[in-house]
Amino acid sequence: MSIFNNYYTKYRFTFIEDTIKNIYMSRIFKVIIISLFLTSASLAGSDGQNELSKNSNGEVKDCFETINRGVFAFNEGLRKVVFEPLAKGYLYLPSPVRSGAGNMLDNLTNVVTIPNNILQGEFELAAKNTARFTVNTTLGILGIFDPASKIGLNNYDKEDYGQTLGKWGVGEGCYLVLPVLGPSTARDAFASLASFSGGDAWYNVTVRNDTHYVSDFDYYFSRGARGVDFLAKNLGALDNLEENSIDFYASVKSLYLQERRQQIANADEITETFDDSDWEEIETQ
Repeated sequence: MSIFNNYYTKYRFTFIEDTIKNIYMSRIFKVIIISLFLTSASLAGSDGQNELSKNSNGEVKDCFETINRGVFAFNEGLRKVVFEPLAKGYLYLPSPVRSGAGNMLDNLTNVVTIPNNILQGEFELAAKNTARFTVNTTLGILGIFDPASKIGLNNYDKEDYGQTLGKWGVGEGCYLVLPVLGPSTARDAFASLASFSGGDAWYNVTVRNDTHYVSDFDYYFSRGARGVDFLAKNLGALDNLEENSIDFYASVKSLYLQERRQQIANADEITETFDDSDWEEIETQ
C-alpha cells in the first residue's frame, strides 16, 4: 500500500509540475503576459515624452538619435547593396507574376490583421477579413489570385499589435531604427513581441512548428519578399526623397511617424505607395 501511495504521490506531483510548465510555456500565456506588461506600462505614467502612457500627437523624442543614425546608415547600405538590386530585378518579372506574388504576401498579413481587428473591437471587420482570407487561400490558390474582391470582400486596412496598443492609448515612446527592419517606436517594438509569442499564425506554423510542408525558411523568405515587393513599388519615390532631402534620416522618420498615426486613426486613405507630392509635403513640414 505504501508503494502505491508513493507512486501515486510522485505521479500526482509530476503531473501537476508538467501541467504548470505547459501553462507557463503556452503561447496564449506569453501573449497575455506581454499584454499585461504593456498595459501596466501605459497606466503607470511617467515624466517626459519617453512614456508609453499617453497617445500624444506631439513630437516623438529621438532618445537614441546617434545610435539610430548609425543603424539607419547601415540599413541604407544594405538597401543599396542587397535589396535595391533585388527590387530592380523583381521589376523585370512579368506583371502577372508580380501581381500574384503581391497578392499572396498581402493575403498572409491577414493572419495578424484578424486578431487585431478583434482586439480593437472591430468584429465586423474581423469577420470580413476572415472571409476574405478563406476565399483567397482556397479559391485563390494560397492567395495568388483575388476572387474575394470580385464578390465584394474588399481589401481593408491592415492592422498589427502596435496599432492595437495605439488605439487603446499606449503612446509611441522613443523613436527607434531597428537593424534591417527599419523605422519603429518603443511601442511598436514591444508590440512585435506578440507576433513572436503566438500572435502570428504564419510564424507559428513555420518557425515554431516546423513541418514537412513549411519551415522557418518560408517565414523569413516571405518577410524578405514583402520588403522587396514594397521597395520595388517605391523605388522612384524613395530615390526622389533622398535626392531632395536636406536630412534623409529626418525625412524618413517624419514619413514613418505620420503614416503610423494615420494607420492608428484608421484614416480613409492609406496607400502603400507614395507619389512625388507626398514626399514634397513631408519635406515642407
